[in-house]
Amino acid sequence: MLALGCIGAILATGASRASDVPAGAYTLDKAHASLIFRVDHLGFSHFTARFPEFDAKLQFDPAKPEQARVEVTVASGSLAIDNAPAGFLDDLRGPQWLDTGKFPQMSFRSTKVERSGTRGLRILGELQLHGVQRPVTLNASFNGGYAGHPMDPHARIGFSARGSFKRGDFGITAGIPAPGSTMGVGDEVEVIVEAEFSGPAWSQKPRT
Repeated sequence: MLALGCIGAILATGASRASDVPAGAYTLDKAHASLIFRVDHLGFSHFTARFPEFDAKLQFDPAKPEQARVEVTVASGSLAIDNAPAGFLDDLRGPQWLDTGKFPQMSFRSTKVERSGTRGLRILGELQLHGVQRPVTLNASFNGGYAGHPMDPHARIGFSARGSFKRGDFGITAGIPAPGSTMGVGDEVEVIVEAEFSGPAWSQKPRT
């Protein structure tokens, strides 16, 4: 984990430019990553939850971002909710919803990446959820990175991404409101991702 106390030193020394970031294989820095989803609840608010246990592997070249490839796996049973009532998480993990006993993992694999503006990317891929595989698109931004620093001697890059899909398309239909009504839990699921990745070793890393 990159300690927060290191950030000031990194900024002060001007670690390196994003243009210096090397191409190669990157792994998720789980301490600096989050996977959140939101669904409409009765039309009154957006119910928000997260999956703390997920991992990702990325092939990335900042000079050719359209050639990027990413694979993500998520532990369905890691679902976490703030102030969940007694038994509520068990219900959501149960057969009517995620059915984590039968489908303990969900995954996303990119099939195509397109540039969108200076730093934007459209990541087209296949989402495997609840035993169903369907296409889903994420709209992402490459937030930059660096080649390395004495306090973080590997390349580091960061992304933000959003997307949505209809849970009914994956066979999760419990509580979907009748047409023209909001009395229930919305069909559309919004996904929000923040992620940093650690990559190749810094070529200027001091020798010990």
